[in-house]
Amino acid sequence: MKKLQFKKDINASAEKVYNTMLGIDTIETYEQWTAEFNPTSTYEGSWEKGSKIYFVGTDENGKKGGMVSEIADNIPFQFVSIRHYGMLDGENEITEGPEIEKWAGSLENYSFHEQNGVTTVTVECDTAEEYLDYFNSTWDKALNKLKELSEK
Repeated sequence: MKKLQFKKDINASAEKVYNTMLGIDTIETYEQWTAEFNPTSTYEGSWEKGSKIYFVGTDENGKKGGMVSEIADNIPFQFVSIRHYGMLDGENEITEGPEIEKWAGSLENYSFHEQNGVTTVTVECDTAEEYLDYFNSTWDKALNKLKELSEK
């Protein structure tokens, strides 16, 4: 497991960036920036600390799939931590087995630090070796889209 880090300065308040990133006011803002990972990307559940949340999309055959996760921490406008512990295959949760063991318990952390009206978003995520190239190229695109949406 490798830990990746990405940063983006956004000309907007931490509150605006946080709300845009998590889709608090409208889920569409979440779906727009995460479309860089999967055009059908969305979530089902709550961002409340301790809540289960599904990060889902559909594959080329229209089958739903994604991550089964828990909001490990959520301090509004400052920090969000997501702990991934399973996969969603259609409507079935898979929380054990060799594929899951590769990354179960991995964290995805978002920090929001505002100074003089500019918010620096820092993303730290654990990832399996096989996804390094994908995440290294895709996170930058996703954060650029978040910046565009937040600065509107």
